[in-house]
Amino acid sequence: MLSKTIESALNNQIKIEAESSQIYLAMACWAEVKGLEGVANFMYAQSDEEREHMLKLVKFVNERGGHAKISALSAPNVTFKSIKEMFEKLFEHEVFVSDSINELVHISLQEKDYATHNFLQWYVAEQIEEEAVARTILDKINMIGDDKGGLYLFDRDIESLTVTTAASNAPE
Repeated sequence: MLSKTIESALNNQIKIEAESSQIYLAMACWAEVKGLEGVANFMYAQSDEEREHMLKLVKFVNERGGHAKISALSAPNVTFKSIKEMFEKLFEHEVFVSDSINELVHISLQEKDYATHNFLQWYVAEQIEEEAVARTILDKINMIGDDKGGLYLFDRDIESLTVTTAASNAPE
């Protein structure tokens, strides 16, 4: 059974994951209308992944005797001055999500809910990867600068971007 404190915190994270999906979706739409098909496809895939993260939490809450709540979402930003600004906002958001997951882990330990703590370790590792991907993309965009040819190549290559982190090499 989930304590009310854990249930409430997990429901808050469900909302954050849903909003993350919407943020990526809004970014995909912006990129698509700017002719950045590769970036758009990357963002559409990320949006789907964030929705899967949300659903995983929903199922966990319900399976542990809680009641997952689906709430209203804040509208995401839909315009950006540049691709660099868009990815900077994305990185900031991923850091925010990491902080939220870390707080959930802290609460689970305070509540001595080791099942939830164990479940959340997947999210901890996932956020290491999410931040690393966003950081790598920003590094690439900074290297490109204002070079349109570089942006063209980046847009073409982003769909196949892979980032290996220490967390992704952990034994399963």
